[in-house]
Amino acid sequence: MMIEEIKQKVASKEYNFLRENEHLGKNIILLGLGGSHAYGTNTESSDLDVRGIAVNRKEEILSNIRFEQFVNEETDTTIYSFNKIIALLSNCNPNTIEILGLKPEHYLYINSVGKELLNNSHMFLSKKCVQSFGGYANSQLRRLDNKAVRLVGQAERENHILNSIKNAFATFPDKYFPFKDGDIKLYIDKAVQEDYDTEIFMDVNLTHYPLRDYKSMWSEMNNIVKDYSKIGKRNKHAIEHEKLGKHMMHLVRLFYTCFDILENERIVTYRKEEHDLLMDIRNGKYLDDNRQPIPEFFELVDELEKRLDYDKVNTSLPDKPDYKRINDFAISVNERIVKGEL
Repeated sequence: MMIEEIKQKVASKEYNFLRENEHLGKNIILLGLGGSHAYGTNTESSDLDVRGIAVNRKEEILSNIRFEQFVNEETDTTIYSFNKIIALLSNCNPNTIEILGLKPEHYLYINSVGKELLNNSHMFLSKKCVQSFGGYANSQLRRLDNKAVRLVGQAERENHILNSIKNAFATFPDKYFPFKDGDIKLYIDKAVQEDYDTEIFMDVNLTHYPLRDYKSMWSEMNNIVKDYSKIGKRNKHAIEHEKLGKHMMHLVRLFYTCFDILENERIVTYRKEEHDLLMDIRNGKYLDDNRQPIPEFFELVDELEKRLDYDKVNTSLPDKPDYKRINDFAISVNERIVKGEL
């Protein structure tokens, strides 16, 4: 579907909710493409995804009225509230930060506040993307068949699990009672379990630590381990509908988007340089005759993870985004809304 056709479609009655919903209409500051059309990986059968941002109304800013997002499932449209997306962008959330890096022609509508947001997109960039993108990429990896992951060997599979846990672990200091570096150590060593070559171990040295916080941390790590054992059943549906290649493609795409943030300090949603690789993955080049991922795919992922580890250490981005600048921008926009200047 050409961009002009997309714009005409969004202007049709099917999308009247964009103009008629009380939270949207004149409150929309930015509207753009999402999904495969935004990434440049769309096919003739690809659905149209629309993403956008709408400022919160005066009543919502000054009261307890909540508006966080609007979703229309029939048209695959999601519009985030300004205040919610500011929080998501501050955490470098992969599903939302991509809206700041679309190709110019993929923006269907931008007003003055939307332009301000795009012009200030750099303030959201930080090393947080390592955990957010890395964690999201690993969730895609866990969607792959458990049997397929074992093709690279039990030890390699254990490494994948540990990487997933480490991405979750990196967020713990922001969510739970603080602990010192080294108080919880995760590593791989020779296995004590039968039928394992290696396995994940942990050393814990916590004193006077809140039980409920420890329980929550343990639950997060435990859920990741359980996810790997549930993949086969959950992924059967994906294999039957030939979606496994799509999951694999998105896993690789996430890495390259993160590399641009860490290495070039920019958000690039449309993956022109990796287009052929991504489409090869989507179309099954890395699947065997049984529609299972081949070992070469996991070798590719391992190389991407090594590059991410290198970028994490060598990027010039700060550990956290410029919260003061972000807050000042959000206050400025909300203040103008309350004063009736927007």
